[in-house]
Amino acid sequence: MELPVTNEGIKLSSFQTHENLSQPDYYHHYNDNHGRLSGSVGYDTLDTPPHYDFYANTAVWGRRRRFRPSLYQLRANPEEDSSPPPLYEETAARHTIEEDPSDNEDEDEDEEDGPPSEPPRFGWVQGVMIRCMLNIWGVILYLRLPWITAQAGIGLTWAIILLSSCITGITGLSTSAIATNGKVKGGGTYFLISRSLGPELGGSIGLIFAFANAVAVAMHTVGFAETVQALMQENGASIVDPLNDIRIIGVITVTCLLAISLAGMEWESKAQVLFFLVIIVSFVNYVVGTIMPASPQKQAKGFFGYKADIFAANFVPSWRGPEGSFFGMFSIFFPSATGILAGANISGDLKDPAIAIPRGTLMAIFWTTLSYLIIAATIGACVVRDASGLVNDTISTSSLNGCVGIACHHGWDFTECINNNTCHHGLSNYYQAMSMVSGFAPLITAGIFGATLSSALACLVSAPKVFQCLCKDKLYPLIGFFGKGYGKNDEPIRGYLLTYIIAVCFVLIAELNTIAPIISNFFLCSYALINFSCFHASITNSPGWRPSFRFYSKWASLLGAVVSVVIMFLLTWWAALIAMGIVLFLLGYVLYMRPAVNWGSSVQAGSYNLALSYCVGLNQVEDHIKNYRPQCLVMTGPPSSRPALVDFVNSFTKGQSLMMCGNVVTGGQLPSDVEEASSNSHVTWLNQRRVKSFYRGVVTNDLRSGVHILLQGAGLGRIRPNVLLMGFKTDWCRDTPQAAHSYIGILHDAFDLQYGVCVLRMKEGLDLSCQSHVNPGFDGGLETSPVPTVTTSRHRSTVEEPQPASIFQGKQGKKTIDVYWLSDDGGLTLLLPYLLTRRKRWSKCKVRVFVGGDINRKEQQREEVLALIQKFRLGFHDVQVLPDIYEKPQPEHVQRFENMLSPFRLETNLKEASQSGLQPGQEQPWMITDQDIERNRAKSLHQVRINEVLRDYSREAALIVITMPVDRRGVCPSALYLAWLDFMSHDLRPPVLLVRGNQENVLTFYCQ
Repeated sequence: MELPVTNEGIKLSSFQTHENLSQPDYYHHYNDNHGRLSGSVGYDTLDTPPHYDFYANTAVWGRRRRFRPSLYQLRANPEEDSSPPPLYEETAARHTIEEDPSDNEDEDEDEEDGPPSEPPRFGWVQGVMIRCMLNIWGVILYLRLPWITAQAGIGLTWAIILLSSCITGITGLSTSAIATNGKVKGGGTYFLISRSLGPELGGSIGLIFAFANAVAVAMHTVGFAETVQALMQENGASIVDPLNDIRIIGVITVTCLLAISLAGMEWESKAQVLFFLVIIVSFVNYVVGTIMPASPQKQAKGFFGYKADIFAANFVPSWRGPEGSFFGMFSIFFPSATGILAGANISGDLKDPAIAIPRGTLMAIFWTTLSYLIIAATIGACVVRDASGLVNDTISTSSLNGCVGIACHHGWDFTECINNNTCHHGLSNYYQAMSMVSGFAPLITAGIFGATLSSALACLVSAPKVFQCLCKDKLYPLIGFFGKGYGKNDEPIRGYLLTYIIAVCFVLIAELNTIAPIISNFFLCSYALINFSCFHASITNSPGWRPSFRFYSKWASLLGAVVSVVIMFLLTWWAALIAMGIVLFLLGYVLYMRPAVNWGSSVQAGSYNLALSYCVGLNQVEDHIKNYRPQCLVMTGPPSSRPALVDFVNSFTKGQSLMMCGNVVTGGQLPSDVEEASSNSHVTWLNQRRVKSFYRGVVTNDLRSGVHILLQGAGLGRIRPNVLLMGFKTDWCRDTPQAAHSYIGILHDAFDLQYGVCVLRMKEGLDLSCQSHVNPGFDGGLETSPVPTVTTSRHRSTVEEPQPASIFQGKQGKKTIDVYWLSDDGGLTLLLPYLLTRRKRWSKCKVRVFVGGDINRKEQQREEVLALIQKFRLGFHDVQVLPDIYEKPQPEHVQRFENMLSPFRLETNLKEASQSGLQPGQEQPWMITDQDIERNRAKSLHQVRINEVLRDYSREAALIVITMPVDRRGVCPSALYLAWLDFMSHDLRPPVLLVRGNQENVLTFYCQ
């Protein structure tokens, strides 16, 4: 028996040398005498040969499970590092070496009790083939197949049977391929579709398939109850009235079937075998009856034994009534072939589903198809279409010339009833033709009982099994209560009771003519999706698609899917629309809720192929200004530490351009650092915040080197960042000069690589992290609330605390976005505000564009800039020219700026410096000399004046966007440049975005 295994890390001491752990204890605790391979391979190693346990998710009772050592454990030096491996390693163990000895003693005592009892498991004959055959054989076989043969003739009846079998056969092949592509568990059809196509389509089909099976219980039970009520009526017996008799008999029958199901799968399987034997006996009885000589009573009803002329006459069609057409007959017959999934629905109760499902399903289709063909041919060769049933209608000499019908050749004259359409017997008029032909009619009735009850019992078992698996996956709310299992076989007793209630409700209606087409369409939906699952998994060429069953074709599966959908509309178009509507509704719900499941579906493989194909295709397309999108590399560090920065960039990139969060972890190449950089918890946090962004983390010795790696290596093909976006380093005066110099060096590196650069500054700061060793140079903002606790595991990450809110998550109202387009950078300064206003949160904000100008040409310059903006079709109409932006700043503000620079002023003896051969500031490039101050005085005063203008005009703005100044390499020290950026944007209530494009056009007013 296989038991679940908990995931706990194996400690490195588990793999240390023999001196630290005795050989018997080591072998006992690690991997059953196959731990270190010193003796077998000639050297001491932790490497192990391939083993089943390395790939299994469960353990075998009675022995400890083996675990493959991780790369960290293989490469570590036990003498230097005896610490346990990090949590992200692949290895997991149920027990460690340091277990309490008393626990081992308790376990040994438990093991002496022997393995737990094995629940009943079924092979391919009893578990799949017999179950599918019973579900395929039904009332239509006994009561409608002779009538269909009379309508369509033997030839077209065979065509109908073979066409139905082709559809079910293709579906059987697809089912076999899916069932052999990995270990199949309980859940049947739902499990196969959901694990192949994903939870979206699998969940919707699982729910309606379980419901259809529950209603099918009522449909088959009502068929049984109608037959019993008809027998009672023939014998003059009645309980209340015909309708209520059907209800009473139906409820009693469903209750008895429920009792059989609750007794366990073993009893249910025995009951199915009994029903199977009854049906086989009824078949033998029918075949014997066709061979026996026909009595006068049977001849009067149209039975004459095997006759060549009767076979020839019945071989061609004779359409009668409103349903007299090929597709009319096909729609009546096809539901009898929709039982091929009965075995797959109890996949959890099979010994080996991968073998049982293909073999049992295909054998059931073969034998049932053969039986349908034989019965259609034999009864068409023995019984005429029309007969009166009157013994006195033998042929006479006077009526010999005017006799009509093939019966005239055999001494009977049914001319009168044929001409008057009053014949009550024959294939076209008497549904009980098989009972009439058989050697002993009550055995055919018993066969009808066995077929209906077995089909009802199979559906009563299938519905809870499928529904239980769906409930355990938690794709839909309020249904988890029914997923609880009981007993050693995990029986879904609550699911049985729910199925019973649904079946009883429909039995009480006692009229299922309007429900039956919907049920057939639900089954056809399942067939279509199973075939499409096989086709889709094959066409995606996923390496994980390796079914051991090879006798399938992806194109045949596609044909089966298309034909199944076509037949849905041919049967009942309105029922097909209802079925598809329900599937689409449930599909939309799962797509919206995005359940946290990952089954490696073919949809994921197809998405990868599609994305890869488009990415490669973009390489053949040259960049064009009209298609320019700001693709942002956002240096967030751990994204959860700077939620405002993430939310702001997401505001203008979501759904239309690339956003990639970058994280540089400074330190050595320790496993903990690698785990911090590559942890899935960062992506999980972004997904839970509904931010459409990629994440990339790197580990380097310093911040600038890590950002440089991301600037050059981030992206794929043409989908790569072209804009670097960072938070402003507000603590640059308090931090080390080297950190400030490194921060400015990152901006220089971005400009050198032709990136646009944006820096976001908020008065309250951006950084919420308490971990100062992670990305210390991105943003030295205020340390306010701690980041939410993130718990990681091997499978998923969950955020335990609510995510922090930011001002960019709410609506901005009727404020303004003030754009200071002071220098032409190619248009990025204008494009970003335009993209923001396309979002609902920013749509009510008015964009104001400010430009510098001459007071004497103020209005003319305004018209020129406005005309240019109108050519860009941005929708900005408020343009203001600021001639006072070039005036001198106030002395007190200049003094504050000089005070900001004072810690970085370099007092140097020029003579000493010249003697040493070094220029002032060469050893400390961030330091500022008097020469630097004089050389950059005009620019410095301009930045001070810009701050005054911002405070005058944009106090109440929702956002300030301003062109970032650019320093000259080797002319402006890093501390002076950082002081410009700091002073021009400080003491401002609104967020400030400093923008500088790469001096290439991102806007155009041309159409080509």
